[in-house]
Amino acid sequence: MPDANKTHLMTYNGWTMRVRHALEEPARFLLLLHGWTGDENSMWVFTRKFPDDLWIAAPRGPHPAEGGGYSWRPLHSLQAKDWGLPPLSDLKTAADSLIRLVDNVSVSIGVDATQFDVAGFSQGGALANVLTLLYPQRIRKTAVLAGFMPGGTEDLLTRRVLEGKQFFVAHGSQDDLVPIERAQQSIALLEKVGAQVTFCEADVGHKLSADCLRGLETYFKS
Repeated sequence: MPDANKTHLMTYNGWTMRVRHALEEPARFLLLLHGWTGDENSMWVFTRKFPDDLWIAAPRGPHPAEGGGYSWRPLHSLQAKDWGLPPLSDLKTAADSLIRLVDNVSVSIGVDATQFDVAGFSQGGALANVLTLLYPQRIRKTAVLAGFMPGGTEDLLTRRVLEGKQFFVAHGSQDDLVPIERAQQSIALLEKVGAQVTFCEADVGHKLSADCLRGLETYFKS
């Protein structure tokens, strides 16, 4: 029997990414976005019980991060104490590039990604927010794990641009890297522009709790 958790490393148009093929048809496309200093391997701990009809791609961020790993924005744009909390202006290029990547990959594998799902952790969660705000017609479901709403998104949050869009937001009340207040502020902004938000809060730090992981698995079942 095929292993639903079997992944393989591939390169495509200059991207390095780890992928898992769907075992059921019709397949859905899920994009995984790692956090600051992460890589194409970082997000798979969350996917062990994800549905078999998901074709999953986890690309490596295009920029080296200080101290190792990768980032979704150039190193030169970092400010003191700013580690992985970029504004919209630093993430837009990555968002645009990811849309092109999904379009090209989905055509090559024969999976319909006219609408696709996205999940991101920390800086990757911020990028998931940006991707959904910039391309709401392309994103079906969004999961933001220990993430935040980047600064500079005000112009995108002035109308109900996310009417009916589904978000799963998970955050730790003891997170000392991205304070939970950032998640609460993000939720308020998302709901203001029409998003339907499921929030999972847990007494943990900068990580996903077991309860919130179960909530994430349920979220992507349909």
